[in-house]
Amino acid sequence: MNLFSDIRAQVLDAIAAMQAEGTLPEGLSTDAITVEPPRDPAHGDMATNAAMVLAKPAGKKPRDIADVLAGKLADDARIASAEVAGPGFLNLRLADVVWQGLPKAVLSAGEAYGRGSLGQGVKVNVEYVSANPTGPLHVGHTRGAVFGDALASLLAYTGYDVTREYYINDGGAQVDVLARSVYLRYLEAHGHEVEFADGTYPGDYLVPVGEALKADVGDAYVDQPESVWLEKVREFATDAMLALIREDLAQLGVEMDVFFSEKSLYGTGRIENAIDTLRDRGLIYKGTLEPPKGKVPEDWEPREQTLFKSTEHGDDVDRPIMKSDGAWTYFAPDIAYHWDKIDRGFDQLIDVFGADHGGYVKRMKAAVSALSEGRVPLDVKLCQLVKLYKNGEPFKMSKRAGTFITLRDVVDEVGPDVTRFVMLTRKNDAPLDFDFAKAVEQSKENPVFYVQYAYARVFSVLRKAEAAGIAVDDATLAGADLSDMTHETELSVARKLAEWPRLVEIAARTHEPHRVAFFLYDLASDLHSLYNRGNDEPQLRFLQEDDPATSQAKIALARAVAVVISAGLGILGVKPVEEMR
Repeated sequence: MNLFSDIRAQVLDAIAAMQAEGTLPEGLSTDAITVEPPRDPAHGDMATNAAMVLAKPAGKKPRDIADVLAGKLADDARIASAEVAGPGFLNLRLADVVWQGLPKAVLSAGEAYGRGSLGQGVKVNVEYVSANPTGPLHVGHTRGAVFGDALASLLAYTGYDVTREYYINDGGAQVDVLARSVYLRYLEAHGHEVEFADGTYPGDYLVPVGEALKADVGDAYVDQPESVWLEKVREFATDAMLALIREDLAQLGVEMDVFFSEKSLYGTGRIENAIDTLRDRGLIYKGTLEPPKGKVPEDWEPREQTLFKSTEHGDDVDRPIMKSDGAWTYFAPDIAYHWDKIDRGFDQLIDVFGADHGGYVKRMKAAVSALSEGRVPLDVKLCQLVKLYKNGEPFKMSKRAGTFITLRDVVDEVGPDVTRFVMLTRKNDAPLDFDFAKAVEQSKENPVFYVQYAYARVFSVLRKAEAAGIAVDDATLAGADLSDMTHETELSVARKLAEWPRLVEIAARTHEPHRVAFFLYDLASDLHSLYNRGNDEPQLRFLQEDDPATSQAKIALARAVAVVISAGLGILGVKPVEEMR
């Protein structure tokens, strides 16, 4: 049930009736017509821009269309009033009976309330985290992991066929650096004095890897040239780091469907096939790029390169795909990787990148557009930086990795649920301040606590009702008579419940899971307001002494709130709690 969609359908029916009567011409596009909550709740429950959209193509004044449309809509029993405002907007107020029916709709559907069928089984690949397998995940990866996982859950909730994927960057030079760093720890495990040169990984997290390598091969690699051990140590170290990364993700409740190795693209012809596909479409050529904008580096010189004509697909400049020595640039395997995704039959691709990858977006979109001939869209979401605070002051944590704060450092401090929710309290492209003190504070200023407390409050009411002998199972509550629910504070909670299906659809369309976190906070706030108001106005209390029927009606509203909170937290990957501790 999506009440906003239902009322929009009624608006379209009224427009069709006006066309049949000759009030409006045939053939008008209604795609841009919306029905949404008004910016100011004092203006009504819903507002539509229908008259404004139709005025110009119909050759009529917006208010003239709105006046007739208001009369048509007034015939609907669900609409208490339709008022023309401003140049031609139409504000709608719905009858109380509509809001009184919301708890039943929610309780009857359960957590399926709001799911809808937006995705219709469309196959979507969401690639996120994809950190180099050279160490534990850091706090920046944490935000990308939470965002990507919540987005994948949001899309799955709205009917998409979602694959969660991690791209292992194990084909570049950084993996050789990892192998050399592990080799130093291996020598250290044998009692050798070692020194970490610049560019190696000195973190203590490699100590157990070096010891494990010693246990595996003994002293076979001691005093041996790099040619003997590099390849084997690289594989050993990469496997160890991937195991560490999987453990990190598990700490956060993130589980991938696919781990795709960049290395698997090399020596298999897959990179060549992707580039040949672009070449066959006239998009690969030999050429010389213009000097970089701004101050030109002293060592820059024009040279012929193998280039991808990415400017034909929206990029600013064409991009090199092969180095002068004949080796592929880092862009080439990424092209092949996305070609593989397209070949696997995905209808949409989503990449979640860190803030430092902003310059990579256009070229990657150009590659996907060229490879799929515009059929498969790629949306790239950038996650901005996270700054850590405690009581408003920059927070310096002990760094188990040696040089950076890890995902586990954060999760150990506040837990996975708090970590996930806080990471979604800002839009992904906005910097995020993570204050550890606020994250565990029991106040309205802490959104995690505030939402969890609302859910727990409902279950406290349910326990008290059961103790009083009142049946509060969902089936019974769904059948409760809410016709006496007329207080504005109660109706405002029902109105907020009605927004959930619309909110979920918008969040899924825009790939913005933070909208769910914002909504849950607002819904929790409405419930807390109702609960607290009951302290002064006994008729608003959920439990009415010696009146089981009225109690059930009021509890039905609260239970409906809990159902939606549970569904929303599920999307965010946060476990609801029935009792605060």
